[in-house]
Amino acid sequence: RLYGKQGYGNARGVWQTVYLEGRGESYIESVRFTPYFATSLYEDNVVVSVTLGAPAKAPLDVTIAFKPEDGGAKVSETFGVGEMERDISIPIKDVKVWDLDNPYLYEVTVKAGDDEVSTYFGFREIGVDNNPNGHPYVTLNGKPVYLQLTLDQSYHPEGFYTFPTDEFMKNEIMISKKLGLTGNRVHIKAEIPRKLYWADKLGLLIMADVPNWWGNASETAFREHWACFEGMLKRDFNHPSVFAWVLFNETWGLFSEGHVYSDATKRRVADVWRRAKDADPTRIIEDNSPCNNDHVVTDINTWHSYLPGWKWESTLDEFCSKTFPGSKWNYKGGFVQRTFEPMMNSECGNVWGYDGSTGDCDLTWDYHMMINAFRRHMKCAGWLYTEHHDVINEWNGYVRFDRTEKEFGIEELFPGMTFRDFHADAYMPLDKELCREFKAGDVYVVPVECISLTTDRYAGKKLSFRHSLRYIDGEGRVVQDDGAPTRRARYDEPAEAWQEKGSIISFAARLPDCDACGTVNVTLYADDKPIARNFTCFVTRTEEPKEVRPVKAEWSHGRWDVLGGKKDCGAGTGFFEYEFDAPKGACVFRAEVSSKRLNAKDFKKDVSSSSDIDYMLGGLADRSQNPNSYPQTTVAHKYPGSVKVYANGTLIATVELPDDPADHRGILSWFSQERAKDGKNKLQEAGSYGYLVEAKIPAEVAAASKDGKMTIRLAAEKTGLAVYGPRFGRMPFAPHLRF
Repeated sequence: RLYGKQGYGNARGVWQTVYLEGRGESYIESVRFTPYFATSLYEDNVVVSVTLGAPAKAPLDVTIAFKPEDGGAKVSETFGVGEMERDISIPIKDVKVWDLDNPYLYEVTVKAGDDEVSTYFGFREIGVDNNPNGHPYVTLNGKPVYLQLTLDQSYHPEGFYTFPTDEFMKNEIMISKKLGLTGNRVHIKAEIPRKLYWADKLGLLIMADVPNWWGNASETAFREHWACFEGMLKRDFNHPSVFAWVLFNETWGLFSEGHVYSDATKRRVADVWRRAKDADPTRIIEDNSPCNNDHVVTDINTWHSYLPGWKWESTLDEFCSKTFPGSKWNYKGGFVQRTFEPMMNSECGNVWGYDGSTGDCDLTWDYHMMINAFRRHMKCAGWLYTEHHDVINEWNGYVRFDRTEKEFGIEELFPGMTFRDFHADAYMPLDKELCREFKAGDVYVVPVECISLTTDRYAGKKLSFRHSLRYIDGEGRVVQDDGAPTRRARYDEPAEAWQEKGSIISFAARLPDCDACGTVNVTLYADDKPIARNFTCFVTRTEEPKEVRPVKAEWSHGRWDVLGGKKDCGAGTGFFEYEFDAPKGACVFRAEVSSKRLNAKDFKKDVSSSSDIDYMLGGLADRSQNPNSYPQTTVAHKYPGSVKVYANGTLIATVELPDDPADHRGILSWFSQERAKDGKNKLQEAGSYGYLVEAKIPAEVAAASKDGKMTIRLAAEKTGLAVYGPRFGRMPFAPHLRF
């Protein structure tokens, strides 16, 4: 049977609309609309294919009527006795096309005798052609589209395949629209038509997968698969949002005994592709969405790859170099790449890019580096991020499983920028490294390696750049420095349509002359209007930082450190105690601190060595179980706490700690992650960071120091504490006294 999903929970629930319909002997079985744009021989027209449920027993009048404002003529034809199907061509005046910005829908009424059907279609055309730079791209209405898609498991935490409301289905599409994506890939599931309606209505492309089977390739399995595809095609043909069919996914179900993708099965898949192409020549059809470089014949040359962000640059260099007509790369069984096959990614992200998967971690850092790399490699016609929403065993969605929002931290690092800027039609990849360390006061020569435009709407407009610094200094203050650049980057050339020039310009930014951690924020303007924003990160040091470790600690649920002491963690109720040289008068204590939830991976039992844990099959419902996990900051799910600061035994401050967060703001935590040469990449509380804890110590308290030492105790009840060193979190200092 066609099961589809793997380890996301059992496929169940009422997942299609249930209805009863009364009808007579002569009724309309299906209506299919195929629009054609005007050519030298034909005007704009739509071919309406009407199929009856049974051959007409007597002459039967069939009428097709458009709304008066839609410019379609009302047409009546008579089906003769025994006739069951007919194609009717109807001219359309002043065509209103369906596209992503203006998804116009034509509403049509079709009558056959006393049976009446109300339906709709979108006037649009899917194709493949070279973009202005000569790269094969998918086209919509003859114009190239840079595909920025997401994998949509289309699950609901309570209903699985069942959605609770129509509004929920509409919001599923709006999540992608608000992010600036061009579409969703509905993953190995025949989607509910009402959700496809919202994609039609709101303007979002849908790549639709045919569900797979599990087990070996067999005649029965192929027969069942084709029956499913035919049913999806018949039911969903009129949805303009559906631009591609994916017949198989990752070769699932296509292996024979011994996990072999046999030549005979490859030929069978090629035959299924040809039959599907004959059945629907109006869409992109993919034989197999591959993770094993195993295409046979396809309209689109896609591949899957899950990587840490820093690996994307070299990977795309390699894949682009191997993509050309006649190439054997990404094909098997003697098949090769044909001439017009757009090359693109069809699953990407960091989720399976780390050993054992990432669990739930900040997605934005690796995502930022990945998008930078893709926009430097525009031969690649798009990408497809895994995924739209968290599911049971993959917590790398743009939103949580319950669809509550995640925090990315972008707006705080670069005010005015949002996550949507990563998907803008104008983009500037900056430095290939997302963070670099400098001496205080150095000049950072920031490269703008290319301007990537996936549109012609800026053509001829004058481009210019502006940049500024935003950072946290050695006192924990946020500094916005708009006067930091040593010179303004000069770029006086007009924009070109679909521009992808390399080595555009670099500019020199004077960095802070103090310990700091922050961003160089760059804005691209077209005729003085901002069209793109991006940033790169930096750390400056006045001297080599020293770790300051607690001299004493007691915690009810345990304590540990990260990466040899870059961060100290205590769970439950307890304290960390530090010693400093006694001051001669009043002073200030500063530290970066957060609350500290006890994640499942932090339990004393070493879960990482258990051999019976299967992340893919959803064996661990707790998203914090994975050793790489550090749950990303969310809007709805906070972990607040507080810290009491004692100096020489006297309580001098109580500071509220809003959360135990992890997102793009944890620059130092990401910068400190280790890169494994053997491919066994691990994450150590990546992206985690804290809040400024600042406490004034009166002179009389300082005077109570003994043996020339002042004791500072940081204590918490129940909610734990994490204390960040100068190379972890987001503040460039260790716990310290400032006089």
